[in-house]
Amino acid sequence: MVNTGNDDRLYITIWGWLLGLLIAGVLVFTLHLATIPLLVLIFTVAVIKAALVIRNYMHLKAEHVLIYAIAGIPVLLILGMALMLIPDIVFHR
Repeated sequence: MVNTGNDDRLYITIWGWLLGLLIAGVLVFTLHLATIPLLVLIFTVAVIKAALVIRNYMHLKAEHVLIYAIAGIPVLLILGMALMLIPDIVFHR
């Protein structure tokens, strides 16, 4: 297998994005936001970084839809359980 250099350029670009997102995640703490927006920003950056790693470094670009369904179903279950707990949290007395 001959390496043309395109893969190296892609990996360096993705590494740069991951480094930039790491710095953005750390700098979010300097914004002095409320807890909820802070957590949303941090988790958004974490999800983007995870997607970059999964897609580029774990070589899942060519996987079928089934692999994404397997990963998505637990996320949907967690969101569903969290939504079911909202009335208990919001209307707690």
